[in-house]
Formats: sequence, C-alpha cells, structure tokens
Amino acid sequence: NNLYQFFKRGSDIVSSGIALLLLSPLLIPIVIGLKLTGEGYIFYFQERVGHKNKLFNIYKFATMLKDSIKMKGGLITTKKDPRITPMGGFLRKSKINELPQLLNIFFGHMSVVGPRPVMQKSFDAYPEDVKQVIYDAKPGLTGIGSLVFRDEEELITAVRDRGGDTWGFYKNTIYPHKGKLEQWYQKNQSFWTDLKIIFATAWVVIIPKSNIVYSWFKE
Repeated sequence: NNLYQFFKRGSDIVSSGIALLLLSPLLIPIVIGLKLTGEGYIFYFQERVGHKNKLFNIYKFATMLKDSIKMKGGLITTKKDPRITPMGGFLRKSKINELPQLLNIFFGHMSVVGPRPVMQKSFDAYPEDVKQVIYDAKPGLTGIGSLVFRDEEELITAVRDRGGDTWGFYKNTIYPHKGKLEQWYQKNQSFWTDLKIIFATAWVVIIPKSNIVYSWFKE
C-alpha cells in the first residue's frame, strides 16, 4: 500500500505537470475569454473537504456569477441555470472548468483519481460511516462516483422540474449511493483500477452516452 501511494504521488506530479504544459494552448484562450466575458474573473476558489477531512481550496474556471451561492438555487446548480456565465455552460458541460484542479494535483491537495472533494454542507449529508472513511483516500479530479453520476445536473433538474425537493434528493439518494461507490474504490484501489477510471473518464467525455462504467465495473 505504501509503495502504491508513493508511485501514485509521483505519477500525479508528472501527469499534472505534463498535462498543464500540453493543455496550455487550450487554457490560455479560455483565460482570455473569461477575462473578457461574464464578470471578468477567471478562477473560482471554493473551500472543500479533502484528505483526512481537512479543508482546502479547490481551483476551477469561473462559470457562475460571483455571488451565485447567495442567489436562488444556492449550492445546487441545474441545467440552464440563470447564474451561469456566457462561457460557463460550455465549460461545465465539457468539464473543462475542472482543469485548473491540475494545479491542486501538482501541489498535493488532490490526486488524479479519488473521491470528489465536496463542500462542508454536502460532506455533512454523507452517512456517518462514509464520513469516517471517504477521504482516507486523497480526493480526485475524477473517480468512480464522478463517472456514475456524471449526469448529476440532469438528475437534479428533473427533480426540480417535477417540483421535488432537490436537496432531499441529494441527501437521501445521491450521497448515500456515492458514498458506497467510494467505499468500493477504497477496497479496490490499485494502479489497474486507477487506469481504468482514467480511461473511462476520457471515454465518456468523447462519448457521453457510453455505458463503459457499467461494463468495466460490473460489481
């Protein structure tokens, strides 16, 4: 396990560093575009629960209005949310808004694969047994929970459109399920599992309707 963690950290540094260099032709125009549109700010720093349940700031491209959390909707974002900036919809749909987290990986706050880091209120929605163990693994840019719930905004939008309780749906349906997925990941951590998750993540970005996660991770 120690050997796995040592090599995982080494591969995180190398892969995030190379990715930042290779993606710079994409990232630089996005930075310029964000500066010229919306409210003109580029990065969004948000406090999340991380490794061993310690708080840290996650980096994202800004996709929503600055005070969006205080507006109608609060923590929950739906499709075509009016708080999303002109470039925000594309950045969120393509997941490009998550790319600045390569910096979090490089600096050691996160890993490429692991449970997604969540805000404190969302963390508190996890069942107690999940809260105790979920961040024994370093939080990740992608993970098994992210793959299974990659259409999370669409699920929430459907609940809202039916007049349902969106936060209740998060707390009673999504978070318990996500928790079990991440508990599965911790029991099955390996280079092979991580590689499969990375490949499956890239695959569903290209083919969003693919069911690769269910054929590769049958259990």
